[in-house]
Amino acid sequence: MIGKVAERRDAKLASIVEAAWELARAHGIGGVTLHALARELGMRQPSLYAYFDSKNALFDAMFADGNRRLLERLEALELPRSPRAAVKAFMGAFVQFALEDTARCLLLFQRPVPGFEPSAESYARAQAVLDRAVAVLRTAGVERQGDVDCFIAMIAGLIDAQMSNEPGGDRWIRHLDRLTDMYLDDAKRRRTHP
Repeated sequence: MIGKVAERRDAKLASIVEAAWELARAHGIGGVTLHALARELGMRQPSLYAYFDSKNALFDAMFADGNRRLLERLEALELPRSPRAAVKAFMGAFVQFALEDTARCLLLFQRPVPGFEPSAESYARAQAVLDRAVAVLRTAGVERQGDVDCFIAMIAGLIDAQMSNEPGGDRWIRHLDRLTDMYLDDAKRRRTHP
């Protein structure tokens, strides 16, 4: 009996989070309010408090959900054996995921909600994504933390340029493989000639 109740609660939580994502896609992250969400779900706002005690708790669930989806996507990849090709495939999937949903991208990677900090549990999923990226970079010879940080900043900048200047296009992201080659070549050069 307890298992069925927990399953129903989990299913309801998932449907609430999905409705919140729909609101965010339609009205931006700032358009997600408990009042609007309750209206969208056809329930009274106080009923939402049984699931989320605040708007930030809802954002935390959305943050966890987005990172869970990203991690699932990345874990499903069959990476090529070549380390360089593996970095390109991994980052290509990461960039595609980021750009396919602007609201999700903003919450996961820019966190535009004042006062919102993901919980340790939700942030652990984001850390798992980062750990996967770092592992792939390390196989390609990017070992220094500063090099990893710069590579990740480069990818974030590429996503931001694409999202800000040509949503739905490929003007910036089509250079992902080229930039990856340039960066990996530079990291290799600096590793062999410090």
